[in-house]
Amino acid sequence: MNELLFFLHLILVFGFGVIALKLGKHYLTTWVAIQAILANLFVVKQMFFFHFNITCSDVFAIGSILGLNLLQEYFDKETAKRALWGAFFAMLFFAAMSQIHLLYAPSTFDTTQDAFTCVLAPSPRLFAASVLVFLITQHMDIRLFQFLKNKARFLPFPLRSSVSTGITQFSDTLLFSILGLWGLVSSLWDIIFISFLIKLIIISCLAPLIALVKRIVPHPSRTAA
Repeated sequence: MNELLFFLHLILVFGFGVIALKLGKHYLTTWVAIQAILANLFVVKQMFFFHFNITCSDVFAIGSILGLNLLQEYFDKETAKRALWGAFFAMLFFAAMSQIHLLYAPSTFDTTQDAFTCVLAPSPRLFAASVLVFLITQHMDIRLFQFLKNKARFLPFPLRSSVSTGITQFSDTLLFSILGLWGLVSSLWDIIFISFLIKLIIISCLAPLIALVKRIVPHPSRTAA
């Protein structure tokens, strides 16, 4: 059941991304920011996927990078950079508000405090690692995708996006595992290998879907022409 839900999840995230792109860059920027928040919120839940133990947030991590690539492809690099900093601001705001939410003393009738504490109170080390790695890898993706766009324009958009996302996600997996999980898990390199393998599966599944974007959503410059 998890495997079926996983691919349905992937299609739904992609579908909302296409809708956001059709609505305009501000909607796409919002889509990127929401996924950044969801990736950090849902990372605490684990599941079995083809007998591997993984988190439920990898789709959002890759989806946010796809959003940045779409912003660069359809608009420009500066728009993608503003979206990145907007997502970073949204993450900090969510983190601050969630901690204030936990500080409220629950009433005797409340039954949700323990659940909120479990979900919204990750260790400071994990949160710091997540935010730092987010900034590093997203900046890396913007620069790498722009380089491919300028130097390898002959490559189709799905391939350029997949290459930049794959390299970025390897860095993301490696850095977060070392900064956030070192000393907390029994086999760090197994986790790195499996996590990156799952991300490659997501990227491979998205590639044919990304190829449809050019057909579904025309480039603004072409529309103007």
